[in-house]
Amino acid sequence: MVIVTGGAGFIGSAIIAALNNRGVTDILVVDELACDEKWKNLRNLSFADYVEKGYFLEMVAANKISTPAKAVFHIGACSSTTETNASYLVKNNYEYTKLLAQWAIGANIRFIYASSAATYGDGSEGFGDDEEKINCLHPMNMYGYSKQLFDLWAQRNGLLKKIVGLKYFNVFGPNEYHKADMRSFILKAFEQIQATGKVRLFKSHNPEYTDGEYVRDFIYIKDAVDMTLFFLDNPKTCGLFNIGTGIARSWNDLVKATFAAMGKKPNIEYIEMPESIRSQYQYFTQADISKLRKAGYKKQTATLEDAIKDYVCNYLQKDGFLAGTST
Repeated sequence: MVIVTGGAGFIGSAIIAALNNRGVTDILVVDELACDEKWKNLRNLSFADYVEKGYFLEMVAANKISTPAKAVFHIGACSSTTETNASYLVKNNYEYTKLLAQWAIGANIRFIYASSAATYGDGSEGFGDDEEKINCLHPMNMYGYSKQLFDLWAQRNGLLKKIVGLKYFNVFGPNEYHKADMRSFILKAFEQIQATGKVRLFKSHNPEYTDGEYVRDFIYIKDAVDMTLFFLDNPKTCGLFNIGTGIARSWNDLVKATFAAMGKKPNIEYIEMPESIRSQYQYFTQADISKLRKAGYKKQTATLEDAIKDYVCNYLQKDGFLAGTST
């Protein structure tokens, strides 16, 4: 059995779809469906059972998980970078992860968890996934800090030699539809183009970057999941790893690729960036994936243009969701 927490969410449901495509259906999905529409991500997937996250933790504490698990993909978390309830983030993202990690290690279960590129803060310390330097990082929001707390705890307790933490950069693609303001800008740009024929981007407030030329490491969900499953296939590989393309691309590139995928000419309007986010805005992110490559991951990631074309043409324009071939 494979356990996927956050299994109804964006990355979690994509992992389940990829497992289904491998013929794996003995999957326990853990999530909190609440009132949004992420339940729709589960409709095209095959799995053995679903459990709400609170009850799952009770099952773990009471040792009521009878079927031996091969691996736990702990993807579930509050991923909102604007969440201000620090106590909630500590309980949900940090304490929950500690409990699951301790249980998995004690039961000799492969534990692969989602850290975040948000731990890198403004990038002044670089974007290298060297475990010896994580104490030098200064996240810019509480979400990033909640992830950093666990990374540091795992390091202090020697657990990074036994488990895997994945620092996902800017992941986009199908099954992110429920994420409201946390959806990728590709999806938001697609909707803006449909509604108004143009896309709005923030003006730059950094003299080193012109409008729209600030950059991010955008990675397609299919590549992010393929990298994630690499650690299931290589159980002796442990530690912290970046999940990105290693190539920074501009917001202008992203928007132009979205227009092109929709068969339209670019029409970009630059607007003022809200003062409330100017001091926290990241103008550059780029994953250093040399450690992942050294670990043996060989596949090349899709170009931004090819990934956006696939997303727009095969999913957004068809209201499509990821599916497993075994469903």
